[in-house]
Amino acid sequence: MASAEDCYVDPSALRRLYVHDARSRAFSTWRGRVKGPLPTTLHGRAELANSILLAVFRGDLKASEADVALADLDDDYAQGRLVLADLLWRRTLEQSIRLSREYTPRLGTRTLDVLHVSSAITLGCRRFVTYDERQARLARAVGLKVLAP
Repeated sequence: MASAEDCYVDPSALRRLYVHDARSRAFSTWRGRVKGPLPTTLHGRAELANSILLAVFRGDLKASEADVALADLDDDYAQGRLVLADLLWRRTLEQSIRLSREYTPRLGTRTLDVLHVSSAITLGCRRFVTYDERQARLARAVGLKVLAP
């Protein structure tokens, strides 16, 4: 089993720990097996928090449930289960431009997909956790091992 430190988890996948859906149980089981803190970026943390709050807007969560989910997220950072990785943004954005030019015409990748894959590369991750097929195709194309627990 991989250690958490070499895994980049797309925020939409990580969301399964905080907003429960059909994939939450399998994701939680995977997370329980992967030892160590998961690296995240500040951008990823912002995207995850927004995703939880967007669930309120869409009627998928009550505001009180979102408050609990956000408190759980904050606790995961406080307890060291998630860590903010120091990302070199200039390098990541330059990498994103290269990946866009090479892969977007063929794969139809969206900006955030490219940014997350670029972040994984910049952080030196070897595994990429996502349920997004377009993002997974890009991650595979650049040599990352894709997991969809």
